[in-house]
Amino acid sequence: MEITLNGYYTLILATLVLLLGRFLVRRVKFLEDFNIPEPVAGGLVAAVVVYILNMVWGYSFNFHQGLQTATMLMFFASIGLSADFSRLKAGGTPLLIFTIVVSVFIVLQDVVGVAMASALGLDPLLGLVTGSIALTGGHGTAGAWGITLEQDYGVVGATTLGIAVATYGLVAGGIVGGPVARRLINRLGLKPTPANPDPSDIEKVAGAQSLYSTKHDEESAGSNKDIFERPDSMRFITASSTIETLALFAGALAFADVMAIVAEGTWFELPTFVWALAGGVIIRNVLTMVFNFEMFDRSIDVLGNASLSLFLAMALLSLKLWQLTDLAGPVLIILVVQTIIMIIYVYLITFKVMGKDYDAAVLSAGHCGFGMGATPTAIANMQAVTDRYLPSPKAFLIVPMVGAFFVDIVNATILQIFTKLPFM
Repeated sequence: MEITLNGYYTLILATLVLLLGRFLVRRVKFLEDFNIPEPVAGGLVAAVVVYILNMVWGYSFNFHQGLQTATMLMFFASIGLSADFSRLKAGGTPLLIFTIVVSVFIVLQDVVGVAMASALGLDPLLGLVTGSIALTGGHGTAGAWGITLEQDYGVVGATTLGIAVATYGLVAGGIVGGPVARRLINRLGLKPTPANPDPSDIEKVAGAQSLYSTKHDEESAGSNKDIFERPDSMRFITASSTIETLALFAGALAFADVMAIVAEGTWFELPTFVWALAGGVIIRNVLTMVFNFEMFDRSIDVLGNASLSLFLAMALLSLKLWQLTDLAGPVLIILVVQTIIMIIYVYLITFKVMGKDYDAAVLSAGHCGFGMGATPTAIANMQAVTDRYLPSPKAFLIVPMVGAFFVDIVNATILQIFTKLPFM
């Protein structure tokens, strides 16, 4: 029996998943110690419940996809709206180096997928599905390439398999990123940052509002009492500022919608979320440089982080574990090997090439996120790590830029080359 939930009920369940995840991270020491993001913690429990309902009573749930897409686009728009060109220059050489590191891994991911698929008696093209199509590419790339493989190459079930593999990657990327970073940070001898006994006004509000914070008690998050006693010390997120910020988001999403239609079928066709990010960048820099408009960055961050949380919660709610159980044994073997390869690569390559320091450890957590799942997972991984240890502006500058701007372009180019090889 299929049950379709509209946007209202999907939103209610997503918020419940987030609250459950927050409760679990607060109560289960393992989750906090290994920096498991709250949406992943709550979402996995919800996915197991959905799986049991399907296996025992035959219930299958369809959640509102439009809401999930909108929250994802809003998140990427928030990155663009926060991207001041003067800040982007700070990426410099590390940005280029990280792009090369990620590109090499995409090739490795496809080589492993194709080689193992061939060795296990599967169509080599399915190796691409269990490689960068679904893992680095995520659900959007999996859906797009799945249709292409079915229609142009005759690969039956490529779309369904791609979505299932991308779902596995979303979970795997969220699970391994935190522990990998924690082990690397321990090698550096860093300890979790103690609560600031005298936090600033912004730190107090940020600590209370962060949906990924693993510190939700009053002592570490701080009391908001002083803020309200000194209202002139900082700018509030009011109804007026929220509407102002939503207008910026709407402009970025409208730009994405138009450009997705204009670019369809052309050489510059890109995923819609890339256009949302680009729209945010254009709006941000035109308003600040041409009109000297003062952007309210904290309001943008709050709405962007809320959108990220909801997107991950809904993505995990939509997880159909029975699709994974239906996968053939060889495919499951490939996925496990790909996960191991991801962990080994960030240990031996990403961490060392990016400098073997704290920023490199946070970058490694981010690489696990979008190397196996999606850029939102990468951001969630890094937020969980920096919540517990130290901020990493370098990682938060580089990972969204590489994950949103460069990965899809590089991935599409590499996949085009692989599909033209004679043995495919």
